[in-house]
Amino acid sequence: MATNPTTDQVKTGNSDTKTETKPFSLKRFFNRNGHEEQNLPPVKPAGPPKTWVREYFESAVVTVIMALFGMTFIVQAVKVPTGSMQNTITIGDHLLVNKFIFAPGESLPFLPQREIRRGDVIVFKYPGNPYNPSRDNRPDNRPILTNYVKRVIGLPGDRIRIEGQNVIVNDQVVPEHRIEAVERGPEDPLTIVTDPERKPEELYDVYYKPGEEMSVGDVFEGKDEITVPPKSYFVMGDNRNNSEDSRYWGFVPRDLVIGRAMFVYWSYDEGAPDSGLTAIGDFLINTRWSRTGTLVR
Repeated sequence: MATNPTTDQVKTGNSDTKTETKPFSLKRFFNRNGHEEQNLPPVKPAGPPKTWVREYFESAVVTVIMALFGMTFIVQAVKVPTGSMQNTITIGDHLLVNKFIFAPGESLPFLPQREIRRGDVIVFKYPGNPYNPSRDNRPDNRPILTNYVKRVIGLPGDRIRIEGQNVIVNDQVVPEHRIEAVERGPEDPLTIVTDPERKPEELYDVYYKPGEEMSVGDVFEGKDEITVPPKSYFVMGDNRNNSEDSRYWGFVPRDLVIGRAMFVYWSYDEGAPDSGLTAIGDFLINTRWSRTGTLVR
């Protein structure tokens, strides 16, 4: 005879069957076949117990692996040593670079990836100067080893020419918010002279010395217009009168692009005088705290 999960039958001497009701229990209900749970003997751990040294070592190894993975495929920290992007990026800015957004290969729709666009501020390996190779002999300007930060102006197939302060791509003037500014010192931000009202189509700022036009550089030697080769980009610095860029050494191959500059995580005024308060004092006083978290646009 079947046994109800919440009752047991008891046989008495007069052959009558009586039912003894027990309290309902979920634990008893879910036990296999209604049997009582059996207490199994404890399982002894295999091997010796972990010491605190081993636990810390394993945690450190996991942390290092995750950091290496992140620096290889997701983000990278770079420092800006020159003023070619002033005042968008100042000398002494330390940037985080998004390496994943421009990952090589076809972009997948469910991942935060996309193609490089005009106006992006990218970090890339300096390709070298075929027009003036002697400039590549400087220890701070080695091809492939030195990181550059510039703004993308020309995409593959674009036709580019420069007239005065205008950059013309495919016969259209690139809408840039042009600001007049002068240099105070080699490591100081530019001082704004004239900042006209920004128009809606002007998505980023560029800086010119008052009354000066852009130089065209060696790439335009004997040419009114150049065409960006396939899988390459034409880049320029926002400090247009003090930027060694694609006008002078040519195009950036796609495989030399590291990623897109995201934001400033620390900025240090390298031109500031010694505070006389030890290294900690210099750090606290000369750090540009207001630039921490500044987005690169």
